[in-house]
Amino acid sequence: MTPGRLPPLNPLRAFEAAARHGSVTAAARELNVTHGAISHQIKALETTLDVQLFERGAQRLKLTSQGALLLPTVSKAFEDIAATTALIKRPTTSGELTVTCVPALLSLWLIPRMNQFTEQYPDIRLTLIASNDSDHLFSSDVDVCVLYGHGSWTDCWSRLWTTLKLFPVASPTLLNMRPLRSVRDLRNHVLLHGDDGREWNTWLAAADATEHARGAQHFMSDARLSTEAAVYGQGVALGDTITASTLIAKGELIVPFDLTVPANNAFYVACRNEVRNAPIVKVFIDWLFASLEQDTITEPQTSARRIIRRRSGKVSAPERLVELPIPATRPRRPERSQKRRAKLDTR
Repeated sequence: MTPGRLPPLNPLRAFEAAARHGSVTAAARELNVTHGAISHQIKALETTLDVQLFERGAQRLKLTSQGALLLPTVSKAFEDIAATTALIKRPTTSGELTVTCVPALLSLWLIPRMNQFTEQYPDIRLTLIASNDSDHLFSSDVDVCVLYGHGSWTDCWSRLWTTLKLFPVASPTLLNMRPLRSVRDLRNHVLLHGDDGREWNTWLAAADATEHARGAQHFMSDARLSTEAAVYGQGVALGDTITASTLIAKGELIVPFDLTVPANNAFYVACRNEVRNAPIVKVFIDWLFASLEQDTITEPQTSARRIIRRRSGKVSAPERLVELPIPATRPRRPERSQKRRAKLDTR
């Protein structure tokens, strides 16, 4: 075979089917051709490649080492062709779409807006999976991933969706029972972590409060759980202006301090390169970005305390402000803090 030239397609199909079934007869039945046609195609492929692909004489077909080397590549190629062909045939406004999304973003931002997407595309059926596992990017069962991370995944398409900031949030019931008059009062509260503790460490460092004694702490697998725990008055969590915005607007959560910290990671929309231009994928990604643009952009409003810094940079006693007004508009999404390692879902 001339270097750089691919083997003919029909012999490759015959080889793949025969190897997968371990039978020429079964391969002929699948491809709707005769037993002799499959045998002829396999011999033609062996002649083209100048190698033997099957061991002769065995009752069941058995691959040679060369055949075993070729089979995974050929099988993957046919699977990719079939998957891409199915996507091309998919209508723009109908079909099934599987989306994985950061748990907190899925529960607190995407699901409340599902009706808006359904009104525009009533014939698209969504399957939503709460996950921040980037391995889904390479699964043929997933169409779009919304991830919290660094954005440098390879061999796929990705685009920054939004950056984030972090700030403490707590329920009004909790703060009525146990006020937060200063950052020092956090030691009298349970700190709720949606990661391994780095996010709270980042915020406390920005507040010059890393040396303050801490009280009880609870660790959870993602920010959705820590935020829900804060709503139920279980402690003080770190919210962000995307996922906590509706809860703040409803008065279910209060922002006790005016200090926010930017995150090292951000939200990204990503998918496999071969599905990026599929019409059904494109309309969903376009809707995600359009919906984000429609959100009102503001900083979170604090309830009662402002962190005051002296010229020395130290934090002084907080200044009393007005009681919390429920924001009339949804706060702006800014940046998030560092992502957990070891594949633990965050945000």
